[in-house]
Amino acid sequence: MTETVQAISELVASKLASALTEPPHIAYGELNLIVSRGEIARVLTILRDDAELQFSILIDLAGVDYPKRAERFDVVYHLLSITKNVRIRVKLAVGENQPAASVATIFPTANWFEREAFDMYGILFSDHPDLRRILTDYGFSGYPLRKDFPLTGYVEVRYDDEQKRVVYEPVKLVQEFRDFDFLSPWEGAQHILLPGDEKAKVSAPDAAKK
Repeated sequence: MTETVQAISELVASKLASALTEPPHIAYGELNLIVSRGEIARVLTILRDDAELQFSILIDLAGVDYPKRAERFDVVYHLLSITKNVRIRVKLAVGENQPAASVATIFPTANWFEREAFDMYGILFSDHPDLRRILTDYGFSGYPLRKDFPLTGYVEVRYDDEQKRVVYEPVKLVQEFRDFDFLSPWEGAQHILLPGDEKAKVSAPDAAKK
């Protein structure tokens, strides 16, 4: 398998050198490519159609958030070549207002994957046929998988008996998050002793003597 991956790495380097921002590298048995933002459509088309590569399946597309980086997000594509039995990872970097080209016309499965990346991170995809939220509600505020998104969220949802509908309200915490006035689950609770619990306090040597 390592020899096959190495051979494909050399093929990719020769066929896609102008589109890569750094040479291909192998990690954990998979080939990794870092491509220029404007080259992703061409790269994926070649990976899919080239007779020596045949990466015909887009397994997944995901986002990664690096808040302190100028180009904040990575868009990561995972491809599979059935004929070669090899996987490849393709990555590109984009800023908050820099769209990556949609690859839904190249791999139809990318349609919902790109919508999920938009919904969770706010990553934009140019020329997407239907770029709208897919997991959160239409009126949802923010992007839940960004590292600066609060763990509590911005709004909470409940059913209002008087209005007979679901309502959205700002999150209201009685106290600071995780600043409890009572025993926290991290400190452990003081349990009431039950008859027989005293036996657990007897050390193993003392128990053996009895």
